Amino acid sequence: MTGPTRALLSVENFDGDIWEPACGDGAISLELTAAGYRITSTDLIDRGFGTGGQNFLKSGKPLAKHIITNPPYGTHGLGDAFVRRALIHTAKTGGTVAMLLNLRSLANPDRHHKFTKTPPAAIYILDDLTCWPMGKPTSTTARIARQQYYWAVWKPGHTGAPKLGWLSTAQFRDRL
Repeated sequence: MTGPTRALLSVENFDGDIWEPACGDGAISLELTAAGYRITSTDLIDRGFGTGGQNFLKSGKPLAKHIITNPPYGTHGLGDAFVRRALIHTAKTGGTVAMLLNLRSLANPDRHHKFTKTPPAAIYILDDLTCWPMGKPTSTTARIARQQYYWAVWKPGHTGAPKLGWLSTAQFRDRL
């Protein structure tokens, strides 16, 4: 997540600590830490990074002012549930929510009402991101690597249409 996280940080600033509630292997958390932010990293499953066994969807209180994550998409609206819970938490903290989402989700009829009722302040479409499930290109779910992604950013008090922008990840990728 080097490229997409650095690209987000090139256009957004966060004035406080950040919670990464689906930290996985720590890719986003490590980039945020490298940028100087204080991060709380949790995940439902212990993947060897952060604190495992933490169910974000059942969390009672926010662990930081801001929330930035690549939520699990799954079935039955799992990604939407993450957005909803994050917005509930940041309503208490006055923080920002940034979610890395599948671009197809913008054209989902189930999201029309949600995004018009509580619109993101900004949508940043990423030009290139390969996302390998569990870091394994041979995984049976590797088809998701070919999907396109965007950052949706919700800010406190925002109303109206989101700002739409494009982010190139090329300048932020690690060079081998």
